[in-house]
Amino acid sequence: MSWILTASARQFDFLAPDPAVISILDIATHLAREPRFAGATRRTYNVAQHSWFVSHLVPRGYELEGLLHDAHEYVCKDLPSPLKHELPDYRAIVAPIDLAIREKFGLPAEMSIPVAKADLIMLATERRDLCPEHAAPWDVLEGIRPLDRPIIVANEQRARLMFLERFIELTNWRAA
Repeated sequence: MSWILTASARQFDFLAPDPAVISILDIATHLAREPRFAGATRRTYNVAQHSWFVSHLVPRGYELEGLLHDAHEYVCKDLPSPLKHELPDYRAIVAPIDLAIREKFGLPAEMSIPVAKADLIMLATERRDLCPEHAAPWDVLEGIRPLDRPIIVANEQRARLMFLERFIELTNWRAA
């Protein structure tokens, strides 16, 4: 068996991702329940809110891609980056899922540079505001300045709503 049921009872197949099965409601629900940093933050902080922030940091025209840049994590989990880099088989499974999501929502096949930069700015801000203090440098953040304002963490329900409202704002989508 290579599939799971999503929150809305859709059958998502990891080995044959079908854009028709992908639902923004599932994405929002799952990401709002998915903690960043494997849950190792001072307060529970989820991928949906992170994505919402990224969508507000990118230049005009990249907002939807910013919102959905981690959408594959709705079924693949938010693995810490150091672990992802050690798991080539995981990356091979995630790539077609990410591509199916990008196809579904009309996004470029690969992450755009402005989205990647906004993602790093949020990572630097999250490290400062949410992660336990630790002196070890994060090489990926060299030269990246965090936001001036602190992160105010939203709970699961609020983060889901923020994510969906942002999606609606960017697409004029209406749920059936």
